Amino acid sequence: MDSDFMLFAAVGFAAQLVDGALGMAYGVVSTTTLLAMGVSPANASASVHAAKVFTGAASAVSHALHKNINWRLLALLAAGGVIGGVVGTYLLTSIDGDTIKPYVVGWLGLMGLVILYRAWKGVRPKPFSWKSPMPLGVLGGFFDAVGGGGWGPVVTSTLLGSGADPRKAIGTTNAAEFFVATAVSAAFLSALLTGHWETEGLRDHMWSVLGLIAGGVVAAPFAGWMTKVLPIRALTWFVGVLVTSLAVWQAVVLFL
Repeated sequence: MDSDFMLFAAVGFAAQLVDGALGMAYGVVSTTTLLAMGVSPANASASVHAAKVFTGAASAVSHALHKNINWRLLALLAAGGVIGGVVGTYLLTSIDGDTIKPYVVGWLGLMGLVILYRAWKGVRPKPFSWKSPMPLGVLGGFFDAVGGGGWGPVVTSTLLGSGADPRKAIGTTNAAEFFVATAVSAAFLSALLTGHWETEGLRDHMWSVLGLIAGGVVAAPFAGWMTKVLPIRALTWFVGVLVTSLAVWQAVVLFL
């Protein structure tokens, strides 16, 4: 138990540091690690979202203190994310979530290339011009619930690809993730209590989940500060490389 806790505390710390600073990767890294240990997709997603309730709250506070949040955008993204997350949860507990992973990988690859292009051209940030980003939140919440990670890659990537300020995009996406994770966790619990979802072996990984929470909460304050002080163009490069790398890696896993 102690070894599992320490291992996942380290994974949670590193994943949240990247997620809080760049707006993505906590769910992907944590879910992938759990799946490698033999945890089922539904159990992995439920575990990671339970952890993200705590890490998301800590990250949201950090970004708020460093003024990295657009509050109107936060409200709209969170509302859409809750809807998409709940729908995705009930879908995941009904069918195999692997069937839609190729679409997530394709989206990641496209957004990664767009962000790298903007970093290369040095395009300056501009106010996000969508009248309502709620549909983006729905899409991000859905993929996040079904894939166990996807909120950051989908939402942050799209915001940056549309020309949003990286700091605001990252901070707002991280803050909204708290509400999405809470809704998804509640949906998993509801599915379990109503008999819609029958889980096996989830308790065996409780120390792993606690490790993810502990490591993520410790890393969250540093992540908000990193987002605030890193140069915008460098931050855009980092996000683009990360998204593209995740897409290539997941494509290799899926198709080879």
